[in-house]
Amino acid sequence: MTTNKNAKNNKKILNRDMLPKVPKNISPFNNIFVYLIIFFLIYTLGNSFTGLNSNVEKKPLGEVLKLIKDDKVQNVTVAGDTIEVLLQDGTKINTEKESTISFDETLSNNQIETSKIVGEYKVEHRVGFMDILNPILMFGFPLLILFFIFKQVKGANGDIMSFARSKAKLFNKGQSKITFEDVAGIEEAKTEMKEIVDFLKNPKKYQELGARIPRGILLVGPSGVGKTLLAKAIAGEADVPFFSAAGSEFMEMLVGVGSSRVRDLFAMARAKQPSLIFIDEVDAIGRQRGMGIGGGHDEREQTLNQILTEMDGFDPRTNVIVLAATNRPDMLDPALVRPGRFDRRITIPLPDLKAREEIIKIHMRGKPFAEDFSVEKTAKKTVGFSGADLENMVNEAAILAARANRKSITGFDVEEASLKVTMGSERRTLMTPEEKKITAFHEAGHAIVAFNAHDMDAVARVTIIPRGGSLGHTSFPPDRDRYNESQTRLNSIIATMLGGRAAEELVFNELTIGASNDIDRATKLARQMVTEYGMSSLGPIAYSDHADSYWLARGISEGPKYSQNMASKIDEEVKSIIDEAYKAAIKSLKKDRAALDLVSQVLLDKETLDGDEFRSLVEKARA
Repeated sequence: MTTNKNAKNNKKILNRDMLPKVPKNISPFNNIFVYLIIFFLIYTLGNSFTGLNSNVEKKPLGEVLKLIKDDKVQNVTVAGDTIEVLLQDGTKINTEKESTISFDETLSNNQIETSKIVGEYKVEHRVGFMDILNPILMFGFPLLILFFIFKQVKGANGDIMSFARSKAKLFNKGQSKITFEDVAGIEEAKTEMKEIVDFLKNPKKYQELGARIPRGILLVGPSGVGKTLLAKAIAGEADVPFFSAAGSEFMEMLVGVGSSRVRDLFAMARAKQPSLIFIDEVDAIGRQRGMGIGGGHDEREQTLNQILTEMDGFDPRTNVIVLAATNRPDMLDPALVRPGRFDRRITIPLPDLKAREEIIKIHMRGKPFAEDFSVEKTAKKTVGFSGADLENMVNEAAILAARANRKSITGFDVEEASLKVTMGSERRTLMTPEEKKITAFHEAGHAIVAFNAHDMDAVARVTIIPRGGSLGHTSFPPDRDRYNESQTRLNSIIATMLGGRAAEELVFNELTIGASNDIDRATKLARQMVTEYGMSSLGPIAYSDHADSYWLARGISEGPKYSQNMASKIDEEVKSIIDEAYKAAIKSLKKDRAALDLVSQVLLDKETLDGDEFRSLVEKARA
């Protein structure tokens, strides 16, 4: 019995839960169109009810007057403009009179005496449904329209006033589940951040010694290295409220809104202290103020001024720390980064080999990996990847494994995912046999020049399968992290870039547009060697065309800081570097022409060669 009773109760609960739920704060009468529909229904029903009360036959007024004149009418009742007639034979009919004259006048005008009516003749004053509804619609409907207009205007004013409220996202205590264990690869930054956490947890320890809590911390580094993640980890470790906002969220079309939002944000942070404020992409509002450009009432400048005021006006006892992240520290206003505002600058670089291993292991959590996957090998092949790139790579590898219906993620999946992150997905472009042959020799040219060049990394893969915007690619990822480059290695890199064009000219005695990207990158690198690195006969002098960051931040572009004669010499030096590298590429390919032909032929058959296969083919051709 108890089981059946519980089953019934459960059934009732299920049925009640299955009913559609209407949010409490939404009323169907908030929409003016609902009111219009209601009035239309009332008006229609009113007309219908009026029609239901007159089931008798309607006759023209002239015919009714003739019946009265012929003494065939028993009773006549006048109700407004409606004339109800009862004939002597018991038949009831209705007619309508003119509204401007009475029925007595109508009878008189037609020379009919009221005595012709055998029975009763009476006049009634009836109030019908439509007589009540029409005045209501006439006067009430315009008032209703005015009411809704007033309501909309009031709501618009409320929206305008809400512009001044901060749009920062608030994470209360315990909401931020990210800790330092979830952040890898930035041990130096984490060490400094642990001190900030101690500031937030034990402020009195520092205040008793006269130490001032840092007011601002600037996180500097490329995109994707974990600046935002580190800020969230601080909030999670300290277990304090965390206010997160982007620099662009302070900016609006209305002048003064940004500064008002800044005031509101800092007021909320003070109310919940100890707390953290995090402003991502602070350069959106913290750029250098400059020389009256945009006017002193520019919205961005007003917002920046308010941030400066708020940070400089902190009470020493205020336990609020401001974190800001940017990848353009050179663009920030000097007043923003001076001591007393952003007291500390923590640089977060791209992860090195050990850091990449730790980051990959973090993103491997909860994912099954096959035994052939090696974290060490993957970390070595992903030089230059940021933390976000590595997370995306592991996720893409999981997607590839699931697409292939595998139960675990293999090393092949991770390798394909790394190529997808850097170059894009594979695409099966329908190339003609001639185009495919040119592409094979082009990629083989890159690989062989790299194989023979000084200080070049080993070739890892050669393929003629289109990927992203290229018809093929040759990859030779760095085998280690490099923090310096030699002139010899840079010349080898340029020669390798031009190896594809050199192979096309050597084999086909023809040039194609397939080397356009290679030429562009080689030219840029050669110009940097001349104008920035001092690696030419012009000497160690900077001839960079870029304007100083101080002026660039103000939107003022300067011309080159050298003469036209020197510009010609720079062009000659760039051309000399490119020519020498191209000659070196041609010489390398002529020396290994047999290897070039063999590698190209195998590429046409297999489409992809890994590093070991490529090297064995070169050794075979040389034998």
